[in-house]
Amino acid sequence: MAKASTTNKTNTSDNKRIFFTESSQAVQLPNLVDHQNRSWQWFVDEGLGELLAEISPIDDYTGTKLSLSFKKYHFEDPKMSEEEARENNVSYEAPLKAQVVLTNKVTGEVKEHEIYLGDFPWMTSRGTFVINGAERVVVSQLIRSAGVFFTADQANGRNYYGAKVIPGRGAWLEFETAANGALFVKIDRKRKIPVTTLLRALGMSDAAMADAFKHVDQGTHNYLQTTIDKDPARTASEALIEVYRRLRPGDLATVDNARSLLENMFYNFKRFDFSRVGRYKINKRLDLKVANTAENRVMRLEDLIAIIAEIIRLNNTQEPADDIDSLANRRVKLVGELVQRQFRIGLLRMERNTKDRMSMSEIETVTPGQLINARPVVAAVREFFASSQLSQFMDQINPLSELAHKRRLSSMGPGGLSRERAGFEVRDAHATHYGRICAVETPEGANIGLVLNLANYARINDYGFVETPYRKVINAVTAKDAAGYTASVNLEDEKGKVIVKAGAKITAADAKKLAGVKGRVTWPVKAVVTDEIEYLGAADEEKTIIAGAGNAVDKDGHFVEDRVAARTRLQVGETDANDITHMDASHNQIIGSIAGVVTFVERDRVDRALVGSNQQKQAVPLVRPQAPTIGTGLEAEVAANSGQVTYAEDAGTVAKATADEIMVEYKSKKVKYRPKHFIRSNEGTCINQRVVVEAGQ
Repeated sequence: MAKASTTNKTNTSDNKRIFFTESSQAVQLPNLVDHQNRSWQWFVDEGLGELLAEISPIDDYTGTKLSLSFKKYHFEDPKMSEEEARENNVSYEAPLKAQVVLTNKVTGEVKEHEIYLGDFPWMTSRGTFVINGAERVVVSQLIRSAGVFFTADQANGRNYYGAKVIPGRGAWLEFETAANGALFVKIDRKRKIPVTTLLRALGMSDAAMADAFKHVDQGTHNYLQTTIDKDPARTASEALIEVYRRLRPGDLATVDNARSLLENMFYNFKRFDFSRVGRYKINKRLDLKVANTAENRVMRLEDLIAIIAEIIRLNNTQEPADDIDSLANRRVKLVGELVQRQFRIGLLRMERNTKDRMSMSEIETVTPGQLINARPVVAAVREFFASSQLSQFMDQINPLSELAHKRRLSSMGPGGLSRERAGFEVRDAHATHYGRICAVETPEGANIGLVLNLANYARINDYGFVETPYRKVINAVTAKDAAGYTASVNLEDEKGKVIVKAGAKITAADAKKLAGVKGRVTWPVKAVVTDEIEYLGAADEEKTIIAGAGNAVDKDGHFVEDRVAARTRLQVGETDANDITHMDASHNQIIGSIAGVVTFVERDRVDRALVGSNQQKQAVPLVRPQAPTIGTGLEAEVAANSGQVTYAEDAGTVAKATADEIMVEYKSKKVKYRPKHFIRSNEGTCINQRVVVEAGQ
């Protein structure tokens, strides 16, 4: 019989959870709603500052009289508590104030005032918002990332490649290769033009184009020459007029108008912004070394050249195109970014109002407070929280449904998909979902595959890409670190003399000899699974070989079998143990927190597991909560993260415990906790907390 191990992790009164398998979990389950809190904190600390810096300074229409700039800003404490907001059916909000500097350009006078910019919804410690007395959740949005993606269309038994350039803000560019080999581009979904027309309009000569693409245009077909032959323009002026006619059909086309239009469309940061993520993705995909700063987030001629060069290279090599459904090309917009987007809309309206007021005011007597009316900003943000598709009335059927709602990802919403247009491919499970998105949980109706949940150990990085943890596997070492490792093959010097035989341990003396071998940096050793954790995104995982958590490992960290079940560049199969680069951090990292409390889920068909996961969220809570006789070990973690259980913030002693109040003494302070009693939930049911500690504990 399997050896049983006990743990106090899911203690419920005197019961201990008993496990009949050895756990090889290398990483603790993270805070399951941390992504919501971190994103909101980013918006408060940085995101709002970026917006205020973006619209500063606001000049009057002439640009010669007044200039208004935003400096520091801060949110004050909310005027009332969450409980008071809920009882009075009002929103839980915090006032925003900003330092505003008004400069009179005529007299040089500078006025600095602190301006009140309105009350804005404030996130609770549970990752929710109280809007008009009801608790709401902002669901994270899973959408196509900004950047560049290369596509392929099949015709005549071969692929013809194109590209889509998607900025964070501004006009899209769509490139395509015609069947005759000419390259065309559509600007902002208008009629297509040859790419050479656009390059000429941006100032490139035929000689400069030939020089820019000579390193890639070396196949049997000359793509550049074919495109030039199709190009109706021969000079920069003709090219500018040709582009203008496509973008503004019917308008009078002049060279100056066309140049001004193109410069505004691609080089004006207010009109075109790749975004931080877009610049990062373009740099990574095209192997560019461009600093990710605001100045470099507009379109650059070098970016266009690199994109066209990559299309020509793909046409010559016929490599696979980018997978648009991979999580390497999809990112998560969290609450902070969604609120920032809405704030930007409000601030741009406020900017227009301020400019209008500047033109009508007496410049000698006007103050910053008279110029700024923050109502459009407050209205835009409140509209988002009250009526956006992503701001949802929180599921409070039971604590499990509340947790699931906070970890939900939606592909719908502004800029996303609609359930009517979404096909099978975008709804389907993808190899990159492993460890990032729950393989089980999704709705059963029209939203299937469009509404998803984060997996247990998934985290969202600074760029919005989902990462999952893996244990590092060492299969090659430098000579100075080699002592103690086991050689996986015969280690030989330059003349072929064996220094260490395969399967033998490397001694300190052997390591010295290996260090003396010229031309070798690393030496292959028998794979050792470490407890060092590395978080990988989908793009990084495509270059790795990852062993499943079910593979047996001995006490020294070596794989017991010579061949192990692994995923090689996302393909499942068997691999030589010494080729492994990483190993799963936990057995249950493939599923989410809701499917994770379904017992024996690995023995179930996935459709039945899906139904079970969804039905758990519809269960009526027990009057007296009770631990299940058989569980998975995740129950305590789920309860702790649900927001319905109050925990002590540190080690301390319970000084007082009554039904209405608990006082805990910590090292440096005393804290009072008030249990919730008979609070109305969103479902019209009753939330009631029971005290389970006693004084002196």
